[in-house]
Amino acid sequence: MASTYLSRTLGTPTNAYKGTLSYWQKAASTTATNYILACESGNERMLFYMAAGKFQAGLRGTSSPPDIDFTISGTPRFRDPNAWYHVVLAWDSTQSTASDRMKLYVNNVQYTWTGSGTGGVNDIPQNHVMPMNKSGLPFRIGSTIGGGSYFEGVMSHIHFVDGTAYTPSTFGETDSTTGEWKIKTDPSVTYGNNGFWWLKDTNAATDSSPNSNTPSIGGTLTKTEDCPSNVFPTINPLTYSTTKWNLEYGNLKTNGLASGESAAWRSVYGTLGASSGKYYFEMKVTRTASDPNNFRVGIIDAEQMKYEGDNASFINESRGYGYQGTNGNVVNGGANTSYGNSYTANDIIGCAFDLDNHKIYFSKNGTWQNSGDPTSGATGTGSAINLATGYTYLPAVSHYYDDDRIEFNFGNGYFGTTAVSSAGTNASGNGIFEYDVPTGYTALSTKGLNL
Repeated sequence: MASTYLSRTLGTPTNAYKGTLSYWQKAASTTATNYILACESGNERMLFYMAAGKFQAGLRGTSSPPDIDFTISGTPRFRDPNAWYHVVLAWDSTQSTASDRMKLYVNNVQYTWTGSGTGGVNDIPQNHVMPMNKSGLPFRIGSTIGGGSYFEGVMSHIHFVDGTAYTPSTFGETDSTTGEWKIKTDPSVTYGNNGFWWLKDTNAATDSSPNSNTPSIGGTLTKTEDCPSNVFPTINPLTYSTTKWNLEYGNLKTNGLASGESAAWRSVYGTLGASSGKYYFEMKVTRTASDPNNFRVGIIDAEQMKYEGDNASFINESRGYGYQGTNGNVVNGGANTSYGNSYTANDIIGCAFDLDNHKIYFSKNGTWQNSGDPTSGATGTGSAINLATGYTYLPAVSHYYDDDRIEFNFGNGYFGTTAVSSAGTNASGNGIFEYDVPTGYTALSTKGLNL
């Protein structure tokens, strides 16, 4: 949702003292200030946001009831770049106990607000008309009212309720098998006049509640297969090398070196891995420097994914396997073996790794290199190299120059904000790719890991 927001102007509320915001988020940045909710007009406002992985809020009232201006924050940090978090902000200013007037839950756990600045949660007056449900105030999801400060990541199933302070169990439930908190895709909710349900399995500007409170869209919403029910990997922003690159589009694109960094080999890694099964992903080279082939794409054992120094590449590791743009060779442990064609800007590289038969295959623009046949099983026809057994493997890419750019499609059906042009066949039904997914393979996702 970077540089994108949803907004509408509130009408007459059913109850200006009570309400709920429930939504699911997968934040891309662990360091930026991510604005989630903003309602503001003159001296009256409500801001709800994340800063360095901590949820915070600021609330300001008008002169009647008396002005309040404070920041409230929870102590834990929610910075797992692969996790969808269910967040519920519920308020009821009619409560006699001040600390009950605004509650925060994350994955069905309530967190205690602590005060900072000039006040705290206990300074919300009883029967205060809350700005996030006041007639005539602009209501925005994904940025401040003035814009320029945005939520970096993806959101899904955004419920706003006018008149009821719900608990998380209305919108989620505990999985009886795994014990994990999971989404209710069709909860029973009384929305009230201003209530809505945005981003229910779509990126369209629609309201899935019984109301017709559709939003205006600022910027462009990009649809993603990644959702609370099926998590896809992204680039892991917490590794050493990744901090040296600027990441965009939900951590699916590298966009040049971070400020102050110089050219060097550095690797980025996916946030999901597997030790068995058959998986497919795509990487597109979207821009190159004057030396146009400095790219390596493949997989690495999770144990060898490390906080490495500069001028290192995952293919130097004994269980790092990559297809090299410069000469089309496959590289493992620093050793080059002749394999396929070179690749450069606008080429799409497919990677199919068979962890049941310990083989890996690479395609260039839909053509399997070395006459490879990923469906050949133990025969390994045209396989790039045999994989070491007994390890968990993650997607990996290395590149060198500031002008280098790559974009991943782990199954979302997009490179950056551009949808795949043709959408190849995929018998698993899991993920959308530019080219055909080999029979028996699927996207590396939580659903794919459990097929």
